[in-house]
Amino acid sequence: MRTWMKWLAVGVASVGLMGSALAQERGTKEEAIAMTKAAFEHIKKVGAEKAYKDFTADKAAWVKKDLYVMVYDSKGTALAHGANEKLVGKDMSAVKDANGNAIVTSMVALAAKGGGWYDYDWPDPVTKKIAPKTTYAIKQPNGEGFIGVGVYR
Repeated sequence: MRTWMKWLAVGVASVGLMGSALAQERGTKEEAIAMTKAAFEHIKKVGAEKAYKDFTADKAAWVKKDLYVMVYDSKGTALAHGANEKLVGKDMSAVKDANGNAIVTSMVALAAKGGGWYDYDWPDPVTKKIAPKTTYAIKQPNGEGFIGVGVYR
């Protein structure tokens, strides 16, 4: 019986350590804001076309932990997406979260009003379950659409 209890204790400790490691791999709100502002400056520095390619393809520079940059125009078309390059060029204006909230169009509207955090529910790539997420969205340098980086809450 004691051997069983030791293995149970080891298992519980392992799960606790894995949870801590997973938590460390999650980006913070502060990191999301910093990445969004860095993306804004990158667009100004190298131009939109080059920056969009960088955000989508240069994972070493533009994907940190579970954070990535996404850029949409004012109509809801994906211009850059650090997590899924297949979305680039697609109209995402009709995409809704699990509660029926129009995500992309809501972030476009939020950015147009000065930007900030937009809360929604989205599939978590780690757990594969719907989870609360929030994205920091600001207008692009050209004043259209938004640049955003999200974190799971």
